[in-house]
Amino acid sequence: MDLLRSRRVYRYVPIGAAITFLLWAFAHFGVQDHSPYHPDNVDRFFPVHPYPPPPFPGGPPPHPAFEPPPPHERPPSKWTQRAEAVRHAFLHAYGGYKQYAWSHDELLPVSSRFVDNFNGWRLTMVDSLDTMLVMGLHQEFQETIPIIANMTFALKEGAYAPFFETVIRYLGGLLSAYAISGEPILLARADDLGSMLLPAFNTSHGLPMYAVNTVSGKTRTGWSGDNVLWAEALSCQMEYKYLAHLTGRKEYFEKVEGIMDLMNEAQLNNDRFATKWSVLTGKPINFQFSVGAFADSAHEYLLKQWLLTAKSEAKARDMYLRDANAIIKNLLYVSQNRKLLYVTDISNNSPSHTFEHLSCFLPGLLALGAHTLPLSPRDKQLHEWAARGLAYTCWITYADHATGLGPDEMSMKRMPTDSTHPHGGRWFDMLEEWEAAGSPGGVPPGLAEVPPVRTAADRDYTAMKTSYLLRPETVESFYIMWRTTGDEAWRERGWAVFQAIEKEAKTPSGYASLVSVEKSPPTLKDEMPSFFTAETLKYLYLLFSDEELIPLDRWVFNTEAHPLPVFEWAVWEKERYGIGSTAADARPDSPDTTTIP
Repeated sequence: MDLLRSRRVYRYVPIGAAITFLLWAFAHFGVQDHSPYHPDNVDRFFPVHPYPPPPFPGGPPPHPAFEPPPPHERPPSKWTQRAEAVRHAFLHAYGGYKQYAWSHDELLPVSSRFVDNFNGWRLTMVDSLDTMLVMGLHQEFQETIPIIANMTFALKEGAYAPFFETVIRYLGGLLSAYAISGEPILLARADDLGSMLLPAFNTSHGLPMYAVNTVSGKTRTGWSGDNVLWAEALSCQMEYKYLAHLTGRKEYFEKVEGIMDLMNEAQLNNDRFATKWSVLTGKPINFQFSVGAFADSAHEYLLKQWLLTAKSEAKARDMYLRDANAIIKNLLYVSQNRKLLYVTDISNNSPSHTFEHLSCFLPGLLALGAHTLPLSPRDKQLHEWAARGLAYTCWITYADHATGLGPDEMSMKRMPTDSTHPHGGRWFDMLEEWEAAGSPGGVPPGLAEVPPVRTAADRDYTAMKTSYLLRPETVESFYIMWRTTGDEAWRERGWAVFQAIEKEAKTPSGYASLVSVEKSPPTLKDEMPSFFTAETLKYLYLLFSDEELIPLDRWVFNTEAHPLPVFEWAVWEKERYGIGSTAADARPDSPDTTTIP
């Protein structure tokens, strides 16, 4: 008889089902997975750092092209449309780079050719990675990943990577794009590059050499010989500390913190950090105090290290406070004609009254400090006043010219000196006099918003370098001013700058620097620096975006506009790196009580 046809077989079906259920239940509920890879044990075995969630949707479909909304939907605001215009400008510039310079560093936008001027590692592509993510250009971003995966950063014998530029542009770009996208290969390549650049620190006092060969580790000096610019020495801490946090590599932290210790312990003249330091002795070699080309980003990284590490490194904060105090007291002046506030440099206590476009980062930095530091009400106001006056002067230097763009360097017309005003026009002195007189008019010296003038003779300055180099510093400060004050005037000024760039600098394949801002249409220079797509267009896009895509309390921009996420050192990291072991780092913040001496 066929067993399957026997009725008796059905008696065993319920029993078999019961046994099967019991075995399944035992396997599913009765055995606890103690593997470290079990989801319930991840936090216990592998503590997860509290990174802020990425501010942009990752991966999915590319950002849609701008189209007018259907009639039943609310039309986009004018700022949404302006942000979209900047996005199209980026696509135009990056499209020209892809077409004519794709395997090279930068596009030559007049001749539609290319140049390899920063190691030949596709600088514009790497420098633009996070701009693509900010603008929602996911398809363009994903196209870069296989290319980056095959990068080796190898240089031939006799070739050298400039340390400063390579750190802020390449290393900063990779780390920022990793922080936003989570693409593992970006961190792997950043780790490779960070390690290959470490021989630059192999000097008697740990100050970095000008350039390093990434294969042999050989280093060489630059135009300043055995000296390092202050900006070069102090513009690597953000990148390497974040890399140390991601990888646990102690040497990344120790190399850059050693420079912080050296600077913190240096014997200075009234807290004025010199612009040049000897690599051989670890001491300053000049008496120039400046926020210009030799020093600019170093000032930034003092405050921004503190912000990046969740306000945990008091040494960096205190160094910034000393530095900002010295800047406000010594470098700010008021011009003779329109009473414009400007920043200059001094050598042996003598001001040059040179005002650089590069220095227009300073109002944004002061505004960021006023927004985040535990300052006394008096000092918070002082920082805010300085930021507002300087940012307006940066704007006026654009509005004064026929192209609507600002010159690269100016000599300001100084106020006269006399026995009662030995530092004629020095802002801090004028401010004290104004306050002592009862603050007449209610507007501090240097903060009146005077109209632009187009006649050179009526200006408060003579343009020494009339070129406009697509630089970001002015619009960077506009962005920070907008986000910290809410004053939409900064957005309108930024829109005027963008319109001028579109009108004067655009070429069939990209955007070009101007030989002179004095005449429209201008003669163009055959160059499109990578910072145009990395910084200038990014800051303009963020300025016009209604949504705060990069919240300033969760992200910190490096000096190449690469946002890095605020993080907290874990207990084991503090022990491993010695964080908090010094008196300065062990001292907690006291909100609203810190006073600049």
